[in-house]
Amino acid sequence: MATKIISTIPLADRKKLDIRSGDQVRVWQKIEEDTAKGLGKFRLQAFEGLVLARKHGSEAGATFTVRKVVDGVGVERIFPLFSPMIDEIELVRRSKVRHAKLYFIREKATKEIRKQMRRILSVRDPGQNTDTKHGIAAEVAVTSATLAVENKEEAVK
Repeated sequence: MATKIISTIPLADRKKLDIRSGDQVRVWQKIEEDTAKGLGKFRLQAFEGLVLARKHGSEAGATFTVRKVVDGVGVERIFPLFSPMIDEIELVRRSKVRHAKLYFIREKATKEIRKQMRRILSVRDPGQNTDTKHGIAAEVAVTSATLAVENKEEAVK
């Protein structure tokens, strides 16, 4: 007795899809919404981000991990390559990386956020009265920067 394999996914197209780590992709996913009548409607939702990893090659259980940052919070999703809930996978931008798995990007992103926070704290007005540890450090940084500029101007004269 032969079994028929019914697939809603063009398997040949998904196997040919060349997604690598470092690529910027947009994944269109079908999301089922509940309605009052009980009939589920599908809508498409895009998830655009950086491919961190691709696992299990092009076999049936192949997956790829996509990361994006929303409001300063990193969001990662693992998509099955052959999922019928994925409508389309668009390659937005390709970049060359030297690693197969880009998990170090997670830490790099938090460091970049920390640097931005340091910049914001150091821009604070020195005349503003703050009692927090960060505010005092920011005031010291601003005053030391102004002293350094004044000393440099005196040295030039």
